[in-house]
Amino acid sequence: MIARLLSATGVLAVGAVLSAGLAPAGVAQAATPAGLVTAGSALAAPKAPPKPTGVQIAGKFPGGKLTVQAAERPELFKRLLNEVSWLATTTPTTSKPAADKLGPKFTVTVLIKDKANQTYDLYPNAAGGPRAYRPAKQPAGKKTAGWFYGRLTMSESLRVSGVPLKEKPDVVTGGIGGGIGEDVAAEELDPVEGVNSVLADMRRLFLLNGAVLLTILLGLGGIAFLIRRRV
Repeated sequence: MIARLLSATGVLAVGAVLSAGLAPAGVAQAATPAGLVTAGSALAAPKAPPKPTGVQIAGKFPGGKLTVQAAERPELFKRLLNEVSWLATTTPTTSKPAADKLGPKFTVTVLIKDKANQTYDLYPNAAGGPRAYRPAKQPAGKKTAGWFYGRLTMSESLRVSGVPLKEKPDVVTGGIGGGIGEDVAAEELDPVEGVNSVLADMRRLFLLNGAVLLTILLGLGGIAFLIRRRV
């Protein structure tokens, strides 16, 4: 009887030990999915930054300020945004022009839910081409102050938005830093004028080459005459 009790006690003891040994593994297995979920949450993609919803233009014109909302005038809003959006991350491309060469200033502010996010000063009538200035103090944080050549479309973009500027049809669609730093007249892009200019240049080139060739022939003739006289 005593032997049976000892045997039963041994079996129970072994079962308890095995249960204790397996318990941590079970806990670890149960914890694994939770750990994976936590890691997955940490690797979740960050939220996309909010998109601009409007562009505000301020300057010396009737009313002094106007706003173009993306929801109301999407095409015009996109056009205005393209004039200044590249200025946020671009390295300055020029030095400050003389004050009397800048012309009227128009401050363009990019809005996100009616709150200012970026602000720039545009000078569409600056001598030598449109200019843009990025102030160091920005609504969304400090930037490096700098001057840029603006897009050649700047004047028309502001005009069609309601700013009283003289009509100046687009002649070149600028990329980032699209301004080339000089005025481009419409007639310079006229294909007929371009062909005439090329022909005139070719005519001058042929005349110049002919004059050089004639000079060389006369020189050779003179040398041959002198040699013949001496012989």
